[in-house]
Amino acid sequence: MTQTLISLDGTPASTFAFGAMQFGGKADVTQSRAMFDACRVAGVTHFDTAHVYTDGASETLLGDMIRSEREAILVASKVGYSGGAGAQNLRAQFDVSRQRLGQDMIDILYLHRFDPDVDLHESLGCLAEMKQAGQIRYIGLSNAAAWQVMKAVSVAAQFDLTIDILQPMYNLIKRQAEVEILPMCADQGIAVAPYSPLGGGMLTGKYAQGGTGRLSEDHRYAARYGLDWMPETARALSQLADEVGVPAATLAVAWVAASPYSPMPIISARTAEQLVPSLAALNFDMPGELYNRMSALSPTPAPATDRIEEQL
Repeated sequence: MTQTLISLDGTPASTFAFGAMQFGGKADVTQSRAMFDACRVAGVTHFDTAHVYTDGASETLLGDMIRSEREAILVASKVGYSGGAGAQNLRAQFDVSRQRLGQDMIDILYLHRFDPDVDLHESLGCLAEMKQAGQIRYIGLSNAAAWQVMKAVSVAAQFDLTIDILQPMYNLIKRQAEVEILPMCADQGIAVAPYSPLGGGMLTGKYAQGGTGRLSEDHRYAARYGLDWMPETARALSQLADEVGVPAATLAVAWVAASPYSPMPIISARTAEQLVPSLAALNFDMPGELYNRMSALSPTPAPATDRIEEQL
């Protein structure tokens, strides 16, 4: 059973998290504040940022917003995306992140990505020192394969640490996490906060209507969601959304949240208006039949055992 993360006053992490990646970038100060306020009204207590987001503006703006109710909020940030996962770099970035957030302690600190050039004993030993000093409460991994997570679990145990939360990509058209990541987290008691529940915006249906966004502005997202069947899945989801009478974005986020592995999807947007359909998924009751119909819109990844058999 996955553990429940709690804030300083004992408030459980909300079933959704909000990703502040756009704060200070695509979203200006006013737009960022409006999204934060909308999340708080909806009951969101878990806010996610990173050292590299918008050159630090994301952490700075989020830090200003959380100050008056810090005890009830879970703050997550990430280090090591640039500069590697060596102890010196992790600590330097962490100290900068704390200054931006205006906090001595950050609830959740992620290794932003796996660094094959640095021994995990060095990385996790550094995090162990931070935790022992009361500077972090939970340790997370982002963008890690299942074998990397299990390696980290083993190494962390040597420092009397646990890997508490994982941040993988997961949505209706990116379902590889179902093969090993989600079952592994359930087995190890690791909480899951998947990012991109809207598939870079593809699952909102906006690109079929000529809209723009990450898929049209970022070559990495264009490649990630460039398979021929993906737009068709998005169109089918939009048709199903029309039938049900809710926005496609609401269905897409609700589908992730309805997984039997109980993930906490990280929602985000550029404006409060754009955020509304994702927040609506918090109160959307996903019937089992609808969940199955949605699941049938995209290919189900082959189980790991099938792939092994294919290699024999």
